[in-house]
Amino acid sequence: MKLSLKNALRFASAMAYLAVGSPFFAGAVESNDSAMKDAEPIVLGSDELTAGIPGAGPLTLAEIQVWLANAENHQPLSVQLPMGLDKAAANIQGLDKNPLTKAKIELGRQLYFDTRLSVDNTISCASCHDPGFGYAKNTQFGVGIQNLEGNRNSPVAYNRIVTGAQFWDGRAGSLEEQAVGPIANPIEMGNTHEQCVNKLKGIPGYVAQFEAIYPDGVTIDNVGRSLASFERVIVTGPSPFDYQERLENFESAFAAELEDLSALAEDDPDMFFQYAQLKKQVADFPMSESAKRGRVLFFDPKINCATCHSGANFADELYHNLGVGMDAKEPDLGRFVVTKEAKDKGGFKTPTLRNVELTAPYMHDGSQKTLLEVVEWYAKGGHPNPTLSDKVKKFEATEQDKEDLVQFMRALTGTFPKVCTDRLPE
Repeated sequence: MKLSLKNALRFASAMAYLAVGSPFFAGAVESNDSAMKDAEPIVLGSDELTAGIPGAGPLTLAEIQVWLANAENHQPLSVQLPMGLDKAAANIQGLDKNPLTKAKIELGRQLYFDTRLSVDNTISCASCHDPGFGYAKNTQFGVGIQNLEGNRNSPVAYNRIVTGAQFWDGRAGSLEEQAVGPIANPIEMGNTHEQCVNKLKGIPGYVAQFEAIYPDGVTIDNVGRSLASFERVIVTGPSPFDYQERLENFESAFAAELEDLSALAEDDPDMFFQYAQLKKQVADFPMSESAKRGRVLFFDPKINCATCHSGANFADELYHNLGVGMDAKEPDLGRFVVTKEAKDKGGFKTPTLRNVELTAPYMHDGSQKTLLEVVEWYAKGGHPNPTLSDKVKKFEATEQDKEDLVQFMRALTGTFPKVCTDRLPE
């Protein structure tokens, strides 16, 4: 095999990595990736969209005006989903009516963390959908003003860009509609939309932004548009599962070519280096052997997890009665309250399993504290009731099987973008 000096050096470093791991090759891969970023759409999950207006402390009107004066911040963004979630690109919703811009996202970020949206300045969106708890909350039920509790667990506020109807029961038809619902809910923010708008009109930094972004300035609909824009860029990054899947798919597609790596390096150096990169990513973000066994179980029709937790976001966006809470004297009827159709009694929307290990407790009523409890609930077939989903069936599983399923769900955890939580208008 004859190689140029340049390719010989690249080949040697890559082969060293494939054998034992090589920091030199890792650095080469990273610099190649960074060189491509300028030519590509912004990948959601990037910190640049959620880091806030540069600076420290409360946002001054002068800082906001400088930000708004930059025309780039008002340009509609071309975006793509991060690896793994990108397979759900066809499910992206809302951008046709509410295009993303940096200014709109930044305004939504401020509103998301601002307790002034509530009647008594104590509750923000982040109070129940906290980045510290995976954009959910570690309480069984949502807790609003005056420590008032609802009867449902706080649903997650990430990967909403690939979803349509919102809330556990799907009563909000869009993310924009959902975003303003809690403001006027008496046990959440306890405000009215009119009072909220009037309060925002008294804050010069907000007025300047709304007037620069929207022709009609501060309105409750524009509050919803801004909050939805921010929430749409909160997405989960690649997980160990995604890296493993990509490597295995590559190995399957190019099995013949990968039989002789030395020949591959000579004949197709780009493919060779791509393979080495995939191997490195799997080594950096490994799935445990338990998680790999759990993956097999998860997709086994006898276990049936993937029937509802399907697609790139591991959620079918449909409503199912799992029997959870249906033994109560007056059970929460979920989707039925919206549709009034008998078949929907006790039906609740399938949540995503991405980053699920961060969002305990589980189920619409927060009744299950751990992922193991969730697995055991499914294994016993839920609680029988007239509208129990036919997809909920008992299955036989050893204790190791159950633990393997839990470890697989943990292998679906990726990074969140870094978010500034404390720079709000004076």
